[in-house]
Amino acid sequence: MIILKKILPYSAIFILCGCATQALDTAPQRADVPWQPNVAANGTLLTGKAANKHGLIIPQDFTLPANTTLTPRTPDTRIQTQHIYTLSELIDLAQSSNPTTRVAWNAARDAALAVGITRTAYLPHLSASVVGGYTYQRNNGTHPRLSNAGAIGTGINDALSQAEGISGGVQNRNSGSGEVQTLGIEWLLFDFGKREAIVHATQQAQLASNVLFTAAHQKVIYDVTLAFYTHAAAAARVDLITQAVKNATILQNAAEMRLKQGQGTLVDVTQARQNTAQAELRLVQAQNAAENTYLELMTAMGISPSTQLSIQDVGNRPLTLSDTRLSDAMVKQAVSQRPDVLAAYANAKASEDRIRAAKAEFLPKIFLSGNIAYTTGHLALSSVPGVGSDSAPTLNLSSNNFSSLILGGVSIPVFDGGLRAAVMKQAQNQADTAQTLLNRTLDQAVKQIIIAQNSLRASLNAYAAANKLQTAAQTTFDAALVAYKQGVGSITQASIAQTGLIDAQLGQSDTYYAALIAAASLGFATGSMGHTAGL
Repeated sequence: MIILKKILPYSAIFILCGCATQALDTAPQRADVPWQPNVAANGTLLTGKAANKHGLIIPQDFTLPANTTLTPRTPDTRIQTQHIYTLSELIDLAQSSNPTTRVAWNAARDAALAVGITRTAYLPHLSASVVGGYTYQRNNGTHPRLSNAGAIGTGINDALSQAEGISGGVQNRNSGSGEVQTLGIEWLLFDFGKREAIVHATQQAQLASNVLFTAAHQKVIYDVTLAFYTHAAAAARVDLITQAVKNATILQNAAEMRLKQGQGTLVDVTQARQNTAQAELRLVQAQNAAENTYLELMTAMGISPSTQLSIQDVGNRPLTLSDTRLSDAMVKQAVSQRPDVLAAYANAKASEDRIRAAKAEFLPKIFLSGNIAYTTGHLALSSVPGVGSDSAPTLNLSSNNFSSLILGGVSIPVFDGGLRAAVMKQAQNQADTAQTLLNRTLDQAVKQIIIAQNSLRASLNAYAAANKLQTAAQTTFDAALVAYKQGVGSITQASIAQTGLIDAQLGQSDTYYAALIAAASLGFATGSMGHTAGL
């Protein structure tokens, strides 16, 4: 029995050690064999080993089971199917639906709470504790045996044995309970500006988070604007190619009519039908692209892709073709209001505060601490020494103590193995990195603004040239179609004119929407992205 008691604790240790390695049973068993997960009846993946033979059957491949509790989001209930939405209305929906803005909002709130947390270092920290316990002990005492084997000794031992058989020997019972209630205080009075530097650093971090919250909204506005104009361009391509199919059909009908009248050839008809088929193919591709850009718009807004809504037609708006170059003063102002620049500047300021906090670690700290304690206890001692005792003598002890302690002192750092010096060096390196990133952000901002204004100027010039090309191509097609119908032109010339017309029309449409996108990009680059950017 004694051996068993000694072995059991060690056996428990070995069993617990074995449980750690048994966790490998829940991992994939081989690198080239599919993992068999533990799956609930609704398809939810569970922790632990794979399901038994009565569980859900999993295909023997690398396809995971379908979780029936996960379903795509339903269409947004705020959408009015009969309403035609403008870009500004879509942006309003996106700002409340896109998860990017909510994530940035939570980050800004967390940064504000971080400032409050660091400010608590100025306040005393109080802690209360209550410790209580109870103890009980029972001792069954026995009479001593006499070692003398004589008759006298034997008689006394026999008498004691008889008495023990009746009373069970001397019995002692001890019980006690106690409780300690403590209220402690710790208060850092002075630390040579460490807490102040930490608070300033967190305030700068909060400022950067607030700036990034605004940047998140600007990014959502830009993404929705970009997706809106991209989809509008794709929808315009569908309309233009639809008209191109009609033009190709008109040319095909003319070729077939000339063949019936004996004025055309089968080659002309075949070539005309080829042009029609090519236009129909381009139409299918354009329709598919328009559907994809619509999904991109819904995703940029942060609503369900299955939502169906009508979008305002923004085509054929007049564009200002004046010079779009920004002055140096305008570029400087634009750079100074960009969110990424302001956030980088706040981070650089925060890194300087961290250096001050690291320097304060080399200086003493003045503190105050203390506690107030109240102790109460009760001890009961009872004894049953003889046979046939009706009552046992009992001793009850109780105590109540109150104590208090107040300490004040100075903590002076002497040696820490270079820890503070290493922390200081880290803070200095981080400050240097933050300043370098700020300089790079400034350079990138200027570059992006210049690229955006160059892109806008080039888009406007391309749009002006595309307008001239579209006008000339329309005239050429009309003349070639009339000439072919009158028998003075060839089908080849008419087909070339028809292809040139659709290319010119698509070019004019693409450059138009490219100019709108470039205007939105310039607004985003200058940090002035708003609801009307690019309109």
